[in-house]
Amino acid sequence: MKEAIKLSFNLVKNNRLKYHYLLLFFLLIFLSCKQKIKKEEKKEENIYYKKAFGYLDNGRSDSAFFYFNKAKDAYLLQKDSLEAGKSLVNMGIISADKGDYFGAQEISLNALSYFDTKKENQHVYIRSNLNNLAIVTHKLEDYQNALSFYDSAISLSKDSLETRVILNNKAITYQKLKNYIEALKIYNSILKVPSLNRKEYARMLTNISYTKWLQNSTYNAVPDYLKALHIRTEEKDLLGLNSSYSHLAEYYADKRIDSALIYAKRQFHTANKVNSVDDRLSALQMLVRISPAKETKQYFEIYRNLNDSLQTARRSAKNQFALIRYQTEKRKAENLKLQKDNSDKKHQIYTRELMLLGALFAFVALTAIATLWYKKRKQRMELEAQNALRNSQLNTSKRVHDVVANGLYRVMTEIENQADMDRENVLDKIEALYEKSRDISYEEPVTSNYNFQEIVSEILTSFATDQTKILIAGNTADLWNKVSNLVKYEIEQILQELMVNMKKHSGASHVGIKFEQKTDQVNIYYTDNGVGLPKGFQQNNGFRNTGNRIDTIKGAITFETTGDKGLKIKISFPIS
Repeated sequence: MKEAIKLSFNLVKNNRLKYHYLLLFFLLIFLSCKQKIKKEEKKEENIYYKKAFGYLDNGRSDSAFFYFNKAKDAYLLQKDSLEAGKSLVNMGIISADKGDYFGAQEISLNALSYFDTKKENQHVYIRSNLNNLAIVTHKLEDYQNALSFYDSAISLSKDSLETRVILNNKAITYQKLKNYIEALKIYNSILKVPSLNRKEYARMLTNISYTKWLQNSTYNAVPDYLKALHIRTEEKDLLGLNSSYSHLAEYYADKRIDSALIYAKRQFHTANKVNSVDDRLSALQMLVRISPAKETKQYFEIYRNLNDSLQTARRSAKNQFALIRYQTEKRKAENLKLQKDNSDKKHQIYTRELMLLGALFAFVALTAIATLWYKKRKQRMELEAQNALRNSQLNTSKRVHDVVANGLYRVMTEIENQADMDRENVLDKIEALYEKSRDISYEEPVTSNYNFQEIVSEILTSFATDQTKILIAGNTADLWNKVSNLVKYEIEQILQELMVNMKKHSGASHVGIKFEQKTDQVNIYYTDNGVGLPKGFQQNNGFRNTGNRIDTIKGAITFETTGDKGLKIKISFPIS
């Protein structure tokens, strides 16, 4: 049987290999008909990216934006999403600096899709982008979403200085929400950092005092303001000085006008030094508010001209940035249309070639498949004939084992253990075995006119000896009433096989067989105190036949050894 299965497997395997080789042959023909593949062009260095940084360093942010946009498109053609994302981050920061907050928000949101948060080497760019996105969202007064973006940036930050900068920005957003408690929590947590430098320390003193003053207008913020101012003067921190002057001017505006004027003028002077237009406007607003009447008009004219110039520049930047993006998208659309037209023409040519090649391939493939199918069918029929013969031989062997071998062994056991056995009875049993062996190749007729309870009892007790006690429980006529004759026949052979194996191999002195019915199932429990199943137990023909019979009646059999001695077997099968 194993040889037949192996032969069948090899035939199928060989045919499959032939079929795969044939498909591979035609696939190579198909590929050879296509146009030659162009050699992959070596990635060129992105000159636009370098140009963009050159313009950025020279303060020409509009030109830098233009070349970052061109660099982004070039990187996308090279399928380099990381560099494309970095270009977008820079475009978003430029837009934010120019006051184009909506444009910056759109660009920064678009940049997120080009990064992979799972790659740690990209976190620095993602953090920068999220921080910028949070800042512009704050500027657009969408404070809750700004907080969310800050939290996302902090979650990717491992640099303590960078984290403190983002936390400071987050606290400013809490100030705008008038959630002074949360803002102070953040500022105080930063203030406790051991590695805080003097500039950061001065910033935190100023921010904490300013927040407490916003929370309570009677709070005296001046001591900490002046302490921070002193540190910033020593550190020559112009941006910090600008902040200190602004806060002192605001504090004194409603208390000591002369002091407020001094600090507002200092802020205006410092803002000119650092070229901060927004801080100059802030200082001018304060000067217009608190200056004497004759000076107010002068400051107002300066403020109006500066504000008009700023708004004009920002509108120009917005329009320019929008125009750059529009022209880029327009070129993309035109290129896509041109590519589509070329693709359609190529598609028509390929379609004609493929139809011709497909027809040829189909004809050859069908011919090959038909040939293989015929050979496989012929081989299958031969194999089925061999299997039928083999199964017939196995069935005959099984019948010989069940009817003759086990039957003879049972008679031998009775002769061996019953000294006064009736000679005529023994001859009758041997003659019955003889008659059965003559018709061994025919199906066993299954009759219903016999008492199965007695047959079971006779089989089991026939193996009892002075050395082996057989105990039977539950073998009643009611138990077998609903069991079919076919199942009874199989159970008879199974029980006989179990007892023969017990007699031959177990050396048991006590054997128990219990029968029980539970709902629609019959359970048979076999136990003995023999040697049990040895390690590495291999099933012999008898056990294999038993397993086949169990499968035939849709039952189940389990074996269990009990320590070094004993064997338990459970057989269960449905009644109908």
